[in-house]
Amino acid sequence: MEGHISYGSSKAALDNITRVSALELGKYGIRVNSVNPTVVMTPISSGHWSQPHVAEPFLKQMPLGRWATEDEIAAPIVFLLSDAASMITGVSLPIDGGFSCR
Repeated sequence: MEGHISYGSSKAALDNITRVSALELGKYGIRVNSVNPTVVMTPISSGHWSQPHVAEPFLKQMPLGRWATEDEIAAPIVFLLSDAASMITGVSLPIDGGFSCR
């Protein structure tokens, strides 16, 4: 996104840290995953992100066309922390309504 070079670079670095940490820590049975959420509508964020001139350009690019809720971010995290995800490591999971597909 234009004007977001520092933000985008830091996200790319976190994805790399996730992969390298998974490689280095796997031998100890430690799994390393990360989640990359979209905007999450909370009481704090809603003041900014619910403004039409801010929200509309982003939501037009998002296939699901809406922001995430706290529960929609928490549920995949709970899964990744569970034994059901015991073979998942080194993954950066976008929880972004399809925004990263574009």
